[in-house]
Amino acid sequence: MTIPDKIEQQQFDELLKYISVEKQKRVKQHKRPQNALQIITADILIRSIVHKKFKIKNSNIDFKTNEYGKPYLPGFSEFHFNISHSRKWVVCAVDNMPIGIDVEFIRPINFDIARKFFSHTEYNDLFSKSDSERLEYFYELWTLKESYIKAAGKGMAIPLNSFSIQIINGKITIESQTQFTDYYFRKYDIDVNYKLAVCAKNNLFPDNIIHKSFDQLFEEINK
Repeated sequence: MTIPDKIEQQQFDELLKYISVEKQKRVKQHKRPQNALQIITADILIRSIVHKKFKIKNSNIDFKTNEYGKPYLPGFSEFHFNISHSRKWVVCAVDNMPIGIDVEFIRPINFDIARKFFSHTEYNDLFSKSDSERLEYFYELWTLKESYIKAAGKGMAIPLNSFSIQIINGKITIESQTQFTDYYFRKYDIDVNYKLAVCAKNNLFPDNIIHKSFDQLFEEINK
């Protein structure tokens, strides 16, 4: 879903009531309104899904995090979810097995970052691309790699250069001598200025994604 560039302070304060006190404190630390709105919207998005799926009142939804910071819903071991946001987009993926999702706005970068975070194989693949293809390919790899470490539930505890992802004729593969590689990937096109990737234990990806409006989100959580 996409979020507005900005909202009125009164509406912002109203949205805060939907999230936990702990998350409210985190939101208030952000100086940029869009960052704060991203966090609130992402939290309410997964709350609306939990509310609809399990008929739990929002006030009774209490997320916890594992030792690496990945959130989960206690008492529902077969409900897995992950959230990501970048600029105007907030996205969420759910499944009955571990899953990760990442969305990134495509902006110019210094490709030296690839030397630090990409494996040798990925770095060579990146620079085998033409100048016109290289930036988009960087973000394809980056979102795939981020979705993997998020699905694995360990985040940056897994060094990004400790595994290799390759895209060959549309097929996405992962290789690593130190990490689990029994994961599957899917890329989705949501916006020409963004890249989106999902990684999951299940190889059952929907062909389409569900788009929700900002207003629809709050209608659902209030039902």
